[in-house]
Amino acid sequence: MNTPEANETAARDFLFEIGTEELPPKALRGLSEALEAEFRSLFAKAGLDHGELRSFATPRRLALLARDLARKQPDREIERFGPALASAYDADGAPTAAALGFARSCGVSVKELGSSERQGAAKLYFTKLEPGAATVELLPGMAESALSALPIPRRMRWGSSRIEFIRPVHWAVMLFGEEVVPASILGETAGNVTFGHRFHYDKPIELSCPGDYEAALESPGRVIACFERRRETIRNLVTEQASRLQARVAIDEDLLDEVTSLVEFPVALTGEFDKEFLQLPDEALILTLKFHQKCFCLEDESGRLVPNFVTVSNIESLDPKEVVKGNERVIRPRLADARFFFETDKSRSLESRLPELEKAVFQEKLGTIAAKSRRVAALSRHIAESLSVEPDACERAAMLGKCDLVSDMVGEFAELQGIMGSYYARNDGEPESVAAAIFEQYLPRHTGDRLPESDAGRVVALAEKLDTLAGLFAIGQPPTGSRDPFALRRAALGVLRILIEGGLELDLVAVIDAAVDAYAEIEPKPGCRQQLYDFIFDRLRAWYVDAGTDAKIYLCVRALNPASPLDFHRRVEAVADFAGRPEAAALAAANKRVSNLLDKSSDAAGKDAVAAELLSEAAEKQLLLRLEEQSEAVAPLFEAGDYREGLTRLAGLRDDVDKFFDEVMVMVDDPSLRANRLRMLRDLRDLFLQVADISLL
Repeated sequence: MNTPEANETAARDFLFEIGTEELPPKALRGLSEALEAEFRSLFAKAGLDHGELRSFATPRRLALLARDLARKQPDREIERFGPALASAYDADGAPTAAALGFARSCGVSVKELGSSERQGAAKLYFTKLEPGAATVELLPGMAESALSALPIPRRMRWGSSRIEFIRPVHWAVMLFGEEVVPASILGETAGNVTFGHRFHYDKPIELSCPGDYEAALESPGRVIACFERRRETIRNLVTEQASRLQARVAIDEDLLDEVTSLVEFPVALTGEFDKEFLQLPDEALILTLKFHQKCFCLEDESGRLVPNFVTVSNIESLDPKEVVKGNERVIRPRLADARFFFETDKSRSLESRLPELEKAVFQEKLGTIAAKSRRVAALSRHIAESLSVEPDACERAAMLGKCDLVSDMVGEFAELQGIMGSYYARNDGEPESVAAAIFEQYLPRHTGDRLPESDAGRVVALAEKLDTLAGLFAIGQPPTGSRDPFALRRAALGVLRILIEGGLELDLVAVIDAAVDAYAEIEPKPGCRQQLYDFIFDRLRAWYVDAGTDAKIYLCVRALNPASPLDFHRRVEAVADFAGRPEAAALAAANKRVSNLLDKSSDAAGKDAVAAELLSEAAEKQLLLRLEEQSEAVAPLFEAGDYREGLTRLAGLRDDVDKFFDEVMVMVDDPSLRANRLRMLRDLRDLFLQVADISLL
């Protein structure tokens, strides 16, 4: 039965929307996700139960729909303890200042306070049931709080108002069930009216309840409010247009996001450009169309670009051919400019541009890009020799690697750095290894990006990143908090990925020394080498944790400070495998016990070998025999870096170690006997320390 009492407590849907001038397309998705996250957090903090949360975002609106939002906060019991009864009343039984103050803070008299036992003492006690606030009263403050917390780097004002937001606000909707929530949002009175497409249906749309929002905007409003749905609609439309030309499209996900943020009702159209522009490097042609016109490029079955593009319009034109012609007219001069830049750049060699790098500053305290190129070239030779890679090609690629920064094409499109350098190197007749390395020096560019594939590319990429890291640490400017202008965290992770995933055995400590030594004239900050080593290897912890590896396993290996990231990785894999064995817990505990004993009696153990003639107990004789056998067995395994098999063999010591601790007293009164047993435990620990400190497990 639907009673008045049930209606008072039944949950309702909630809709919040703000309508604005066109929002920044590259920020739209992040703003929408942040708005949802803020409301989710605010509801949780207020104790308001709810069902599904859905966010909506178009160029002119941000919105949130909360299903089945509770009508009020739950009631909560408030408990407070005051002073002990012994100090709450004087000898005559009159309340003391402490009791009076506590009662006053609770809003009652002393007579209304009770007493209760807490922490072994009777204390004054106050309790009351605080009714939960009505949700409709909380929502305006929540909306204001959520909007103020959005990640907006620069806010703007409009008109004569002092109100600030990312763009001027024109309307606001706040519906709780069928009820309009009384509120003023960024200067606009909240109501139940939204607006449709700016061109197709620029009229008010009255909403009777939150659940009508998405459907009403789509028809009659001609707005697809859901960002993800609009995104997939665009993907399908672009793919369909390509299929009509018997072509295919490689969807650029970032471009897809940007186009989704530019339109409310997408319409895909296909245009064409002159075939002569296909002589441009693919990357330059694609970037020109993407950057200037937000167009998708098409390719044939063999992956070669075709002279067509797909553009996504925000209107359904009565004459789509004219819209296509307009896009073609704009695209042609853009491509002509790109071709001019390309041909002009090819008229000069990369090497001829080296003097221009003397005028380009890398960093105020670290000198010019020309100086950086010389450092990277020298470091590349050092790394190449360590890895038995051809050093001349690496050095040459590093010297020419930054020359395209002063080319016309890269001046227009910074994203093409390295890419154009590789094209120009081939045009100059440089070896393919040099051309490939010029491009690959920047890899990986982001999380999940591909790694350099050529030997020279790996070397130059390592040198380029390590030079930047060494320079910034040498002048005392490592990343702090969220500030990392030179992307040092990404550079460090790139170094680790190249070495570990590329299977390259490199002494990173020695390379860090060489990189810092190159900055000798600026007098590097004391301790910067160790700081840089710690910074790079600390990146591994998050990497392993993200991959599901227990942080304790990382710490076991980190305790030994291996110099090679690849060697570090092999040890982590071995310890992870060992930790899953049934013997691991007992041996880790035994190693912990051994470490504690040796820490307290390190002098007694010394460096002498175990004296077999001093052994008297069967358990210690057996353990010594097993230690000698295992030491001989694992030595070649550890030498070859086969830590997994080595630890597997050492796991067989468990029974002998357990028996030793069960039957043998280590800390006996006889000093020679005690020292001998400590030496045996030292040897046990040292066996495991050839891989990791498993006591940290």
